[in-house]
Amino acid sequence: MPELPEVETIVRDLRPRLTGRKLTNPRLHRPDVLRKVSRQRLLRTLDGNHVSAVDRRAKHLVVRLASGHRLVIQPRMTGSLVVYETRLTAEQRRYAVLEAGLGGGGRVVYRDVRRLGTIWLLDERGWQSYTLRIGPEPLATDFDADRFRHQMGGTRQAIKKALMDQRRLAGVGNIYANEALFRAQIDPSRPANRLARAELDRLYGHVRDVLEEAIAAQGTTVRDYRTGTGQSGSYQDLLQVYGRGGEPCRRCGARLVTTHEIDGRATTFCWHCQGMPR
Repeated sequence: MPELPEVETIVRDLRPRLTGRKLTNPRLHRPDVLRKVSRQRLLRTLDGNHVSAVDRRAKHLVVRLASGHRLVIQPRMTGSLVVYETRLTAEQRRYAVLEAGLGGGGRVVYRDVRRLGTIWLLDERGWQSYTLRIGPEPLATDFDADRFRHQMGGTRQAIKKALMDQRRLAGVGNIYANEALFRAQIDPSRPANRLARAELDRLYGHVRDVLEEAIAAQGTTVRDYRTGTGQSGSYQDLLQVYGRGGEPCRRCGARLVTTHEIDGRATTFCWHCQGMPR
């Protein structure tokens, strides 16, 4: 699933290509991705509207419109939003879910191979309700170690699960939770409320470092993720643990272990470096 770095990469690619441009002749090919908006209202609102800003909230793309609405797209595992300045090829149009022409030429296309993503159209009241359910942004300038400790504290959930809880922290998913916990040398199954202040402070720094490095590498492409220009990311070449179960730890040489026992997802860790002897 695209996480914060992937969605941030798409936003940075799309922002100069979409901001200020008029949407024309929108088409919805697959209505099953819509949430709390009808096909008719979505297309009517988009047609002739102008894009005033392109932002990100957690793992969501947020296209603000001049009408005051926000088009909120959560790409999930197989979705991508790309601007094409030239005529679309058959391959580029394949799996298209939503598309619209752009004033001055080109088209913006949301593609979703398995249609696991969702599209919302929210007015200001709907947006406030939506965003208030999501935790703080980990890369925000005012998000400090004290706030991180507060968000992670008071729960007996495994620290990995707490990191991925979008009500506690926005945008961190399985890939970057694995990576940050490895760097911080913290057992991913430990209850969050059992971590010492120094451990949480260390984890805070590594969460931010990992996310910033992944953004610089334009995200992680394991399968379907593409940037806003249709390219693959490159952070997959830098992963220390995610997807490397059974391979040697790059820090100590021990064999990395993968388990689904912590949160039902693949958690890969080093039992030697992260203190989980078997």
